[in-house]
Amino acid sequence: MIEALLEQFDVHPHVVAAAHRAVPRAAQNAQQRLLRERVEAKVLRAFLDEGIAQSDLTGTLGYGYGDTARDRYESLLARVLGAERALARLSLVSGTHAIVTALCACAAPGTRLISATGRPYDTLRSAIADAPQSLVSQGVVYEEIPLTAAGGIDLEALGTACERPVAAVFVQRSRGYGPRPSLSSSACGEAASVAHRAAPRAIVIVDNCYGELVEATEPCEHGADLVAGSLIKNLGGTLAPGGGYVAGRAEIVERVAARHYAPGLGAHVGSSLGFGRAFVQGLFQAPQIVSEALAGLNFAAALFEELGFAVDPAPGAPRYDIVQAIRLGSPQALAHFARGLQRAMPLDARFMPEPGPVPGYAEPVLMSSGAFVSGATIELSCDAPLREPFEVYLQGGSSRSHRLSFRSRPTCA
Repeated sequence: MIEALLEQFDVHPHVVAAAHRAVPRAAQNAQQRLLRERVEAKVLRAFLDEGIAQSDLTGTLGYGYGDTARDRYESLLARVLGAERALARLSLVSGTHAIVTALCACAAPGTRLISATGRPYDTLRSAIADAPQSLVSQGVVYEEIPLTAAGGIDLEALGTACERPVAAVFVQRSRGYGPRPSLSSSACGEAASVAHRAAPRAIVIVDNCYGELVEATEPCEHGADLVAGSLIKNLGGTLAPGGGYVAGRAEIVERVAARHYAPGLGAHVGSSLGFGRAFVQGLFQAPQIVSEALAGLNFAAALFEELGFAVDPAPGAPRYDIVQAIRLGSPQALAHFARGLQRAMPLDARFMPEPGPVPGYAEPVLMSSGAFVSGATIELSCDAPLREPFEVYLQGGSSRSHRLSFRSRPTCA
């Protein structure tokens, strides 16, 4: 594969040599193959148990009463995520929207919300604490527990914090766009266990963005009360046109539905607008797409480590999300990387990324993307906030060969 790609693209000889050295280091081992097979088997089992028929995919317009496509997809999604129930809607426009809706439903004004994973990613932190209409401005008491020096959850501090009344505990599974490791589903479950021992009525909400189907199990299967995320990332399989989801304990999902729509209406409204097939088919092919993304990210880690850059995760290390951090060290290197990646995009390849303001971010952000669904980071893209330590976050990739094809220049080495 790599030889054919190198024939088609103008790649600097230094990078060619590094790519050849990276290939054997990025080879999938037996344990990784078994993991991917388990994920695929889990999703197939969910489809067989759900028994969806062609006639179930039609859906509705308008209010969405009795939308079979929506109802069957949500039931299927709950099976895949190990949850009692799921709410998956186009009207939840992003992962951040789904998470904030869940937080608003579970942490009323005057109650206490704890982030067990320190400062959340920028847009969510803004929605919780910084924006004019944030949860904090409406009376929610908010606290952050810093991560340990190794980047894990400080379980002792979490347990102590939960000894005082707390409504909800938030856990961010992915690294987001920050220099910290992502968390396994079992690590999220450990946090849930600690929180529940100290505060049995506290609701543990996991931001599952970028992490779905990366492991054989999901956070709800380890004790999390609720997970939330985007339908156009991992679960969308590059076909879902938009939307977000929450899944977990049935009574909490219903509470979120009432908050999102209206009390008394809850999950009974919300049309699928004819996109039932795209959602269901996207979920069916999602394990294969996620597998391609993980393989490509592993190669990228090996390549850039060969080129002398710090990477996280390291090649061959366990992965818990579809984000690869590469520490490039300067704004100039970030710009070079983003522009090189953009030149290999199937859409908008002729454009040159420039840093600019993004709602919810304090610093300018460099982005590279040519996705068929805008914002679908399961498709190859990168984001790089212009701040220390100047890391680029390479994400997704529906084909591992696509990631090999972006051109590099000597200044990137």
